[in-house]
Amino acid sequence: MSLTRRDVLIAGSVGFAGVSLFSLQSARANDEALDLVEQLTGRTATVSDRLHLIMPTDFPTGYTVPMSLYIDSPMTEADHVRQMRVFAPRNPLIEVASFHFVPQRSLPRVSTRIRLARPQHVIAVVEMNDGNLLMTTTFVRVATDGCA
Repeated sequence: MSLTRRDVLIAGSVGFAGVSLFSLQSARANDEALDLVEQLTGRTATVSDRLHLIMPTDFPTGYTVPMSLYIDSPMTEADHVRQMRVFAPRNPLIEVASFHFVPQRSLPRVSTRIRLARPQHVIAVVEMNDGNLLMTTTFVRVATDGCA
């Protein structure tokens, strides 16, 4: 089988279109998450790479979906986390978890399980000591409804 220049160009175009579509969906999800956070908190959040929300992309049941959340922070008086909040916008109760931290006395990380009503973007928001809100999202696909 030999590839022609036309085959290579078509394959490249299809690949580029797929990547573009994925990044557009991701950008739209981030915009929706930013809007939701602003509605719930009255403040604007910033998407941050310091914040890590780890969840499985596919899980068989929405009743007990594992979640780990941590942020890169020294937890000093000058730079620490006040609060972490987790939102599931498609759940009956949108805020699914809230955690408070004390500087120099705790590590800014949690692991737990949450319920998810259906496949959705889960949003994590961290309030820093200077009042800034940092945000990240992840998409979780669940097979059965955990909020019946």
